[in-house]
This record gives sequence, structure tokens and C-alpha cells, in this order.
Amino acid sequence: MKLGVNTFLWTSEFTPAHLDLLPRIKAAGFDGVELPVAQPATFRAADVRRALEANGLDCTVCSVILDRFNLVDDDAAVRQRTQQHVRDVVQVAAEIGASLVNGPLYAPVGYLPGRRRTDDEWQRAIEGYQAVIPALEANGVSLAIEPLNRFETYFLNTAADAAALCEAVGHDRVGVAFDAFHANIEEKSIPDACRALGRHLKHVQVSENDRGTPGTGHVDWAGLFAALADLRYDAWVTIESFGPNLGAFSSAVCIWRDIEPDVEAIAFDGLRFLRARLG
Repeated sequence: MKLGVNTFLWTSEFTPAHLDLLPRIKAAGFDGVELPVAQPATFRAADVRRALEANGLDCTVCSVILDRFNLVDDDAAVRQRTQQHVRDVVQVAAEIGASLVNGPLYAPVGYLPGRRRTDDEWQRAIEGYQAVIPALEANGVSLAIEPLNRFETYFLNTAADAAALCEAVGHDRVGVAFDAFHANIEEKSIPDACRALGRHLKHVQVSENDRGTPGTGHVDWAGLFAALADLRYDAWVTIESFGPNLGAFSSAVCIWRDIEPDVEAIAFDGLRFLRARLG
């Protein structure tokens, strides 16, 4: 199992100006970083890859759907543009040496149309993910679809629905990212929801119930770690939270205050908690 941290704690867009974070993350004992790639056309992949290699860090990529995209939109042109956006993110992931892209890659975070998803939208999502499978295969990258809580999306809220979506897509390179924060809101039982993902589980993200330091709140960590052991999960466990100064992105994920007095404590104290529990 590898332990990582998402750089959303420090910045909404990772650029060469943030490369000085990498030696600190390595020195803290992380195995790697999770880098946000929302605008692949401007991402400096070559520079980032060199810095990752120089610091001995592995990498995963997370991404979101920006406002001008939507994989389940009524407009076929919007859907096709969104499929290309996902392909572009996958290409950047491969260029920096990552083999996994994860995130809520279906509709913009915070988009709430005031109704439940429709059967047509569900089918569009299936077709959209199937359309990007050739890019996943060509780049050696897997996609982990992340369900979010009901306050951030209407489309996909539970692990069971995410697993059903992956079953419908029907390809091993498309699975689920399980986030303890969202599961703490939406699931009856965090460990049961995690176990039910079975072979579809490709990525795990952790933060506390308030988006704070893992181990300081009421998330059922013992149950989650037991579920991962039962599944013989050996991929990434990544700390993900958000600083309060990420502009529109902080607003989208509803960060209105300092979650911890020192935002970096979420990463570094969280890592000590994970190492103590997971070894």
C-alpha cells in the first residue's frame, strides 16, 4: 500500500512554482503525491515529471469537470468535448508517469439541477466512459470514478451506484475512487460500502468528517482499514483536503473556514496516523 497527499491542501493548480513542495512531502515520509490536472493544455508535464523523479516520488492524478464540460449533458457536442477533456487529462497523467486518474468526472462539482439523475444521463455516462477506454489502454492509465456527497453532486453519491456504473461500463481500467469524507455522509456503513466495491475499488482518499486531519474526528477508520485488509487492497491511500484560499474551488467544495489551525497538519499529522494504523 502506498500513502500519498493531494496538493489541493496548498493549491488548486499545481505549477512549476509549487515544485518546492515535493522535497517537503518526500521528507515527511509520503510515497507520492496526487496532483490536480483540471486544465491539461497548460500543465507543465515534463517539468513536473523531472521533479517527481528527482525527489523519488510516485504520482496519481485527480481531475474535475469544469463548468463548460459535462459528460451527461443533453447536448452531444458538450459530451464529446468532455470526453476529449478526459482523454487530455489521461494523456497528461501518462506524461508525468501516473497510472491512475481519479475524480468526479461526470458533471461539474457543485452542479445541482434540483432533480434526480435521469436514465438518459446514466446511459450517457456509460457511453462517455466507454468512449475514453481506448485512451486509457493506449496510455496505460486507469480511471477511478469518485462518488460525491449530495451537497456537491446529484449524479453519483454512493459506492453501490458507482460499482453499478462500472459494471455497466464493463472494462477493468474503469473503477471507483472511495472517499471516506463523502462515504461518512452518504453510506450506512463505511466498511460495508467499501467491501461491496470488491474488484472495482481502484483508489482510496481519506480525510476526517470535517475535512480535517484523519484520526481526529468520528470517521470509522478501524472499520475502513479492516475492509481494505479484507479486500487485500494494496494501491494508494491518499490524504485529500482543501485549503481555504483556493478561490472558486474552495467555494465549490464549501470550505468557508480554516479546518485546522495549520492546514499542513492535515497532511503531516494525518500521515503519522495512517502509518500507525496501516504500517
